[in-house]
Amino acid sequence: MTEGHRKNKKQELLLAGVQELNDHGIVDFSVRRVAEACGLSPAAPYKHYANKNEFIAAIISYNYSIWYTKLHDILEANPGDYRRQITEMLVTYTCFLVENPHFRSALMIKDDALDRSHQGLRSKLSKLPNEAAEKYREWANMPMNVFVRKKFVLRSLMYGAALMFENGELAYNSDSLEMLRAMVDREFDLP
Repeated sequence: MTEGHRKNKKQELLLAGVQELNDHGIVDFSVRRVAEACGLSPAAPYKHYANKNEFIAAIISYNYSIWYTKLHDILEANPGDYRRQITEMLVTYTCFLVENPHFRSALMIKDDALDRSHQGLRSKLSKLPNEAAEKYREWANMPMNVFVRKKFVLRSLMYGAALMFENGELAYNSDSLEMLRAMVDREFDLP
């Protein structure tokens, strides 16, 4: 088997794994179903990943790389405008959570074996947004207690909106996303 063929199979497994995670979540994740979706034997994924946890960690890492690319696009599109960067990151992350519903649960699950497999990914996901928020705090000369409160409110808006979109309480469309964007932006003007 050529190296290119092997990489293609690994990529195919990874993409099928993303779909499996979206369809079944982390608790009901099945390596066997992923292999079947790729037309491979149940043992084939283990040629690329030592175990189920390593495979799930690779899927989380893959999703992280997609998110990281989106973050860099936002930073490049809004250089030095920390308020806009934070607003766009938050709206984009809300969309990412809605479009990858089990990614949030995969990030928040507490499982020691899985944690060892993807140690540090959780902190990496929030590194760039936290840096932008800190730059905004310094630029605005914002007291730490206000910063902590605003960060709590903004994260609550993001996770709340994602949940409302997912369960149908709020239509997932451009009007709702614009409303979220306006609410996030308004938080910057509040004391």
